[in-house]
Amino acid sequence: MSDTSPVKPQRRALLQSAAGLAMAGLAADAAAAAALPAPPPGKPGDFDFLAGRWTISHRRLKKTGTDDWDVFKGEATCWTILAGVGSVEELRIPERGFSGMGLRLLDAEKKVWSDFWVSGKSGVLTTPGMNGGFEKGVGTFMAEEKDANDKPILVRGVWDRITPTSCRWHQAGSSDGGETWVADWFMDWTKA
Repeated sequence: MSDTSPVKPQRRALLQSAAGLAMAGLAADAAAAAALPAPPPGKPGDFDFLAGRWTISHRRLKKTGTDDWDVFKGEATCWTILAGVGSVEELRIPERGFSGMGLRLLDAEKKVWSDFWVSGKSGVLTTPGMNGGFEKGVGTFMAEEKDANDKPILVRGVWDRITPTSCRWHQAGSSDGGETWVADWFMDWTKA
């Protein structure tokens, strides 16, 4: 006996459509994961340059697609811990009543650094953190995240221009699997 009611074909079409959307979402997630390069091997002490007291000049993009930047000052105190397999940063932005903590840990077995963040307002550790390492004096860290519209993006944080008295951290996002990047935050660090 066959069912010829219009409900079955509509339900079948709906299920096929939902399955197609699910597969497209999985393909997008797989493409984003494939875009994450394997980081260079990390070693204890990679973040030793960050130990000390710092003043920081921030420049953060107010809205993607514009050239409207928010410029403000901050400060940080950083420590190397656990014989160089960890680094702790206490970031403060006094004029905005903001504080947070960066925690960087080296998985000694995998030789990969993970970079986590805790806002002083929430006290919640971000997970997953950004993973990466240093090569030729530049530390590159990447993570898969969601944008404001809940779409998958790649986020890249880079430590560069490292000297005994200064360094820079900057961040960019990519919504096309790493083909193009939009820089949205620069932090110029100077030893206090």
